[in-house]
Amino acid sequence: MMAFAEIKRMMDGQLFITFLIAITLLTVTPGVDTMVTIRNSARGGWQDGFATSTGICLGLFLHATVSALGISVILLQSANAFYVLKLIGACYLIWLGLSSLRGVFKGVSLFSLPEGGARPFVLWRSLREGFLSNALNPKTALFYMAFLPQFIDPAGSAVLQSLILAGIHFVIAMVWQCGLALAVNSARQWLQNKRVSQSFNSVSGAVLIYLGARLALAER
Repeated sequence: MMAFAEIKRMMDGQLFITFLIAITLLTVTPGVDTMVTIRNSARGGWQDGFATSTGICLGLFLHATVSALGISVILLQSANAFYVLKLIGACYLIWLGLSSLRGVFKGVSLFSLPEGGARPFVLWRSLREGFLSNALNPKTALFYMAFLPQFIDPAGSAVLQSLILAGIHFVIAMVWQCGLALAVNSARQWLQNKRVSQSFNSVSGAVLIYLGARLALAER
């Protein structure tokens, strides 16, 4: 019952829609997780990509738990400190958006595929590589600590809400990364097209800046 109450609380209002938009954009924006999924898919086929994606997404719950514990400590200290943390998170979204736009101006193509032939698929290896790439990525830890407070209701359980948000992120990331695994061979040239990459980052960067500014200017 407690979990259903938290879900209902979180889904009320425009804030949840903002979360879905932001987490989807951040999921599909190329980063370490995307690169590992593409590399392993090229190495061992779609099975390798699926298993790698599962390992990556399981790591999200680790980051959500650590983030929630930190948020809980901050809430116990001061409501003002929690507001400052949310403001930092909003600025972080803006920074991510600016980083995407900077890549456009530099002419960088962020989708890259490895060279070499396929290798045998080993389930445990793929799960391990995916989980460790996510769990040991300081950028993911920073993202969760800065991003999740935007959508946590101080009146509810920070841990439970964080795990629910991580569960939503899990589903979105699995759909995206498994789609990449299936598309690696057939869309090799398309993924490496610099114009596609630049257009993608222009749109996602602008939206992230808008969302960050909207959250920063939201009422306390």
